[in-house]
Amino acid sequence: MNKKIQVGIIGGAGYTGGEAIRLLVNHPHVEIAFIHSRSNAGKPVHSVHHDLIGETEITFSDKIGACDVLFLCLGHGESKKFLTENSIANSTKVIDLSQDFRLGEKVGEREFVYGLPELQREEIKKAKNIANPGCFATTIQLGLLPLAKAGLLTEVYTTGITGSTGAGQKLQDTTHFTWRANNVSAYKTLTHQHLNEINQSLKKLQPKFSGEINFVPWRGDFTRGIFVTSVLTCKVTVEEVVKLFHEFYSNHPFTHVSKEMVDLKQVVNTNKCLIHLEKVGDKLAVHSAADNLLKGASGQAVQNMNLLFDFPEDAGLKLKGSIF
Repeated sequence: MNKKIQVGIIGGAGYTGGEAIRLLVNHPHVEIAFIHSRSNAGKPVHSVHHDLIGETEITFSDKIGACDVLFLCLGHGESKKFLTENSIANSTKVIDLSQDFRLGEKVGEREFVYGLPELQREEIKKAKNIANPGCFATTIQLGLLPLAKAGLLTEVYTTGITGSTGAGQKLQDTTHFTWRANNVSAYKTLTHQHLNEINQSLKKLQPKFSGEINFVPWRGDFTRGIFVTSVLTCKVTVEEVVKLFHEFYSNHPFTHVSKEMVDLKQVVNTNKCLIHLEKVGDKLAVHSAADNLLKGASGQAVQNMNLLFDFPEDAGLKLKGSIF
């Protein structure tokens, strides 16, 4: 039996930290060395993540121990601060789930590779540190990358709706039940922070792309999942487009093209992204759906870890949604 790698988690009490624990506690090639949380040090992990009772007796720690890979499940701006203030062994690989390193930023000599496996699988395998993509960025990009590779991108109009967990665990007016229930609202219209990484990836495949990604995100009346529809002008037939998508994702285990319309229930609690394509006249609509906490965050982080350590890409991630 191969020796298991040692994993550390920083920010283990939050939503993405909790998802990482759920995946890693049963991962066949992993042993969790420590789960860091200053405010919960000494408490059992299941006292915060109640669904983990009976799954693990690990307690939170305020100490940072030795590990082979470190997951940073921290808020935006906090990961860079953490790595600046703490001495992490050069041999420890870092997977950061914030937006701190997605555009090529680094701390000291620690450089990060953008961790979208469907775009950069080979680069990820050779990397030492990974900047995990954002949830909206993942779902939008997976709906557009095959078009960019074929040089077919024109100006894109995108609308996406996300669950309340996308806003993090800290209570806000817009995540409170009495506000969120029976309600939908737009936010960060045309200015969402994920636009920068989306444009960076698309121009990697279609360097001459100069159109806008006009993105309007919505808050939804549900907890998990992202559903995105991107519309653009496209002159080729829908059959040709479908073929492009199938070819692009043919050897990627988590992104699938569906002949039928997709919905959130198919992807929630999985590491999948499902895509459906429709064409009316010269307008192409690309629908993509993913779980914002899994393929959009912790699931993709574990997928990246698998690639870093040459494990099967789907190890610990063979999850199935519940349609009922």
